[in-house]
Amino acid sequence: FTAQGCAACADTGEFAADLATRPDVLVLTYPVDYWDYLGWRDTFAKPEFSDRQRAYQQALQLRGLYTPQAVIDGRREAMAVRPAEVIRAIDAEGERPASGPDVAVIDRTGELAVGAGRAPSDGADVWLIRYEPRPDPVRVRRGENRGRSLAHANVVRELVRLGRWTGRPVRMDMPAAEEEGLEGVVLVQAADGAILAAHRF
Repeated sequence: FTAQGCAACADTGEFAADLATRPDVLVLTYPVDYWDYLGWRDTFAKPEFSDRQRAYQQALQLRGLYTPQAVIDGRREAMAVRPAEVIRAIDAEGERPASGPDVAVIDRTGELAVGAGRAPSDGADVWLIRYEPRPDPVRVRRGENRGRSLAHANVVRELVRLGRWTGRPVRMDMPAAEEEGLEGVVLVQAADGAILAAHRF
Protein backbone atom coordinates (compact mmCIF):
# COMPACT_ATOMS: atom_id res chain seq x y z
CA PHE A 1 0.00 0.00 0.00
CA THR A 2 1.49 3.29 -1.11
CA ALA A 3 0.69 6.84 -2.15
CA GLN A 4 2.34 9.34 -4.48
CA GLY A 5 1.72 12.07 -1.91
CA CYS A 6 3.56 10.26 0.87
CA ALA A 7 7.23 11.26 1.23
CA ALA A 8 8.15 7.94 2.83
CA CYS A 9 6.78 6.09 -0.21
CA ALA A 10 8.94 7.87 -2.76
CA ASP A 11 11.67 5.24 -3.01
CA THR A 12 9.65 2.09 -2.42
CA GLY A 13 8.44 1.83 -6.02
CA GLU A 14 11.90 0.74 -7.14
CA PHE A 15 12.08 -1.81 -4.34
CA ALA A 16 8.69 -3.18 -5.40
CA ALA A 17 9.86 -3.37 -9.02
CA ASP A 18 12.96 -5.33 -8.00
CA LEU A 19 10.88 -7.63 -5.81
CA ALA A 20 8.46 -8.25 -8.67
CA THR A 21 11.27 -9.91 -10.66
CA ARG A 22 11.32 -12.81 -8.20
CA PRO A 23 9.48 -15.75 -9.81
CA ASP A 24 8.10 -16.89 -6.46
CA VAL A 25 6.59 -13.50 -5.55
CA LEU A 26 3.60 -11.61 -6.90
CA VAL A 27 3.76 -7.92 -6.01
CA LEU A 28 0.52 -5.93 -6.14
CA THR A 29 0.65 -2.18 -5.53
CA TYR A 30 -2.49 -0.60 -4.07
CA PRO A 31 -2.31 3.23 -4.15
CA VAL A 32 -4.46 4.69 -1.38
CA ASP A 33 -6.28 8.02 -1.41
CA TYR A 34 -6.13 9.21 2.19
CA TRP A 35 -2.93 11.21 1.66
CA ASP A 36 -4.43 13.29 -1.16
CA TYR A 37 -5.12 16.14 1.28
CA LEU A 38 -1.37 16.85 1.49
CA GLY A 39 -1.54 18.58 -1.89
CA TRP A 40 -1.24 15.90 -4.57
CA ARG A 41 -4.07 13.70 -5.80
CA ASP A 42 -2.63 10.24 -6.44
CA THR A 43 -3.15 9.39 -10.11
CA PHE A 44 -3.79 5.68 -9.42
CA ALA A 45 -5.53 5.70 -6.03
CA LYS A 46 -9.06 4.37 -5.49
CA PRO A 47 -11.18 4.40 -2.32
CA GLU A 48 -11.59 0.62 -2.48
CA PHE A 49 -7.83 0.22 -2.09
CA SER A 50 -7.94 2.20 1.15
CA ASP A 51 -10.87 0.02 2.23
CA ARG A 52 -8.81 -3.08 1.52
CA GLN A 53 -6.00 -1.78 3.70
CA ARG A 54 -8.48 -1.05 6.49
CA ALA A 55 -9.70 -4.65 6.28
CA TYR A 56 -6.12 -5.83 6.76
CA GLN A 57 -5.72 -3.40 9.66
CA GLN A 58 -8.65 -5.04 11.40
CA ALA A 59 -7.62 -8.60 10.53
CA LEU A 60 -4.02 -8.08 11.65
CA GLN A 61 -5.11 -6.07 14.72
CA LEU A 62 -2.99 -3.04 13.86
CA ARG A 63 -3.36 0.31 15.61
CA GLY A 64 -3.71 2.38 12.48
CA LEU A 65 -3.05 2.81 8.79
CA TYR A 66 0.30 3.81 7.37
CA THR A 67 2.22 3.81 4.12
CA PRO A 68 4.25 2.32 2.65
CA GLN A 69 3.05 -1.00 4.02
CA ALA A 70 3.67 -4.51 2.74
CA VAL A 71 1.11 -7.21 3.53
CA ILE A 72 2.37 -10.71 2.81
CA ASP A 73 -0.14 -13.47 2.02
CA GLY A 74 -2.67 -11.57 4.13
CA ARG A 75 -1.06 -13.11 7.21
CA ARG A 76 1.69 -10.68 8.22
CA GLU A 77 2.85 -7.17 7.46
CA ALA A 78 6.05 -5.13 7.39
CA MET A 79 7.13 -1.55 6.79
CA ALA A 80 8.09 -1.30 3.12
CA VAL A 81 10.79 1.25 3.93
CA ARG A 82 12.63 -1.67 5.53
CA PRO A 83 13.27 -4.05 2.59
CA ALA A 84 15.11 -6.62 4.73
CA GLU A 85 12.04 -7.00 6.97
CA VAL A 86 9.77 -7.42 3.94
CA ILE A 87 12.02 -10.08 2.44
CA ARG A 88 12.23 -11.97 5.75
CA ALA A 89 8.43 -11.98 5.97
CA ILE A 90 8.13 -13.21 2.38
CA ASP A 91 10.64 -15.99 2.96
CA ALA A 92 8.85 -17.04 6.16
CA GLU A 93 5.50 -17.22 4.36
CA GLY A 94 7.16 -19.14 1.52
CA GLU A 95 7.83 -21.99 3.93
CA ARG A 96 4.11 -22.45 4.55
CA PRO A 97 2.79 -25.51 2.62
CA ALA A 98 0.18 -24.76 -0.02
CA SER A 99 -3.30 -25.88 1.06
CA GLY A 100 -5.76 -23.88 -1.03
CA PRO A 101 -7.97 -24.98 -3.92
CA ASP A 102 -6.89 -25.28 -7.53
CA VAL A 103 -7.87 -22.26 -9.60
CA ALA A 104 -8.07 -22.12 -13.40
CA VAL A 105 -9.23 -19.57 -15.93
CA ILE A 106 -11.28 -21.43 -18.52
CA ASP A 107 -11.41 -18.44 -20.81
CA ARG A 108 -9.22 -15.35 -20.40
CA THR A 109 -12.24 -13.07 -20.27
CA GLY A 110 -15.04 -15.52 -19.60
CA GLU A 111 -15.09 -18.13 -16.86
CA LEU A 112 -13.17 -19.03 -13.73
CA ALA A 113 -13.10 -22.42 -12.00
CA VAL A 114 -12.26 -22.90 -8.32
CA GLY A 115 -11.80 -26.53 -7.30
CA ALA A 116 -12.74 -28.47 -4.19
CA GLY A 117 -10.80 -28.13 -0.98
CA ARG A 118 -10.87 -27.50 2.72
CA ALA A 119 -12.44 -24.09 3.23
CA PRO A 120 -12.66 -21.92 6.36
CA SER A 121 -15.88 -22.41 8.31
CA ASP A 122 -17.23 -19.12 6.96
CA GLY A 123 -15.95 -19.66 3.43
CA ALA A 124 -13.70 -17.36 1.43
CA ASP A 125 -14.01 -14.55 -1.07
CA VAL A 126 -12.87 -14.90 -4.67
CA TRP A 127 -11.25 -11.73 -6.00
CA LEU A 128 -10.36 -10.78 -9.55
CA ILE A 129 -7.45 -8.33 -9.73
CA ARG A 130 -6.08 -6.73 -12.86
CA TYR A 131 -2.89 -4.71 -12.71
CA GLU A 132 -0.56 -2.65 -14.87
CA PRO A 133 2.85 -4.33 -14.72
CA ARG A 134 4.97 -1.45 -16.04
CA PRO A 135 3.26 1.93 -15.69
CA ASP A 136 5.21 5.01 -16.71
CA PRO A 137 6.84 6.95 -13.86
CA VAL A 138 4.61 9.69 -12.46
CA ARG A 139 5.92 13.24 -12.14
CA VAL A 140 4.52 14.70 -8.91
CA ARG A 141 3.84 18.44 -9.19
CA ARG A 142 2.62 19.29 -5.67
CA GLY A 143 2.84 18.11 -2.09
CA GLU A 144 5.61 16.32 -0.23
CA ASN A 145 7.10 14.72 -3.35
CA ARG A 146 6.90 17.79 -5.55
CA GLY A 147 9.35 17.63 -8.44
CA ARG A 148 10.06 13.93 -8.08
CA SER A 149 9.40 11.24 -10.68
CA LEU A 150 8.06 8.15 -8.91
CA ALA A 151 8.42 4.58 -10.14
CA HIS A 152 5.62 2.05 -9.75
CA ALA A 153 5.28 -1.71 -10.11
CA ASN A 154 2.20 -3.84 -10.73
CA VAL A 155 -0.30 -1.11 -9.94
CA VAL A 156 -3.77 -2.53 -9.33
CA ARG A 157 -6.33 -1.05 -11.70
CA GLU A 158 -9.33 -3.32 -11.06
CA LEU A 159 -10.43 -5.05 -7.87
CA VAL A 160 -13.62 -7.11 -8.25
CA ARG A 161 -15.19 -9.55 -5.80
CA LEU A 162 -16.53 -12.42 -7.89
CA GLY A 163 -18.26 -14.44 -5.18
CA ARG A 164 -17.82 -16.98 -2.39
CA TRP A 165 -16.04 -20.31 -2.19
CA THR A 166 -17.20 -22.78 0.47
CA GLY A 167 -15.09 -25.81 -0.37
CA ARG A 168 -17.11 -27.18 -3.25
CA PRO A 169 -16.11 -26.71 -6.89
CA VAL A 170 -17.58 -23.56 -8.36
CA ARG A 171 -17.45 -21.64 -11.63
CA MET A 172 -17.79 -17.88 -11.90
CA ASP A 173 -18.07 -15.45 -14.78
CA MET A 174 -15.28 -12.90 -15.06
CA PRO A 175 -16.02 -9.41 -16.41
CA ALA A 176 -14.00 -8.16 -19.35
CA ALA A 177 -11.03 -5.93 -18.57
CA GLU A 178 -11.75 -2.20 -18.50
CA GLU A 179 -8.30 -1.40 -19.90
CA GLU A 180 -6.05 -3.06 -22.44
CA GLY A 181 -2.66 -4.52 -21.56
CA LEU A 182 -3.44 -5.48 -17.97
CA GLU A 183 -2.19 -8.64 -16.27
CA GLY A 184 -4.58 -10.65 -14.11
CA VAL A 185 -4.63 -12.69 -10.92
CA VAL A 186 -7.38 -14.46 -8.99
CA LEU A 187 -7.14 -14.64 -5.20
CA VAL A 188 -9.11 -16.90 -2.87
CA GLN A 189 -9.05 -15.08 0.46
CA ALA A 190 -10.36 -16.03 3.89
CA ALA A 191 -12.27 -13.61 6.10
CA ASP A 192 -9.20 -13.19 8.32
CA GLY A 193 -7.24 -11.91 5.30
CA ALA A 194 -5.22 -15.06 4.59
CA ILE A 195 -4.62 -15.78 0.91
CA LEU A 196 -5.57 -19.42 0.33
CA ALA A 197 -4.83 -19.56 -3.38
CA ALA A 198 -3.53 -17.31 -6.14
CA HIS A 199 -3.59 -17.86 -9.88
CA ARG A 200 -2.03 -15.55 -12.46
CA PHE A 201 -3.39 -15.42 -15.99
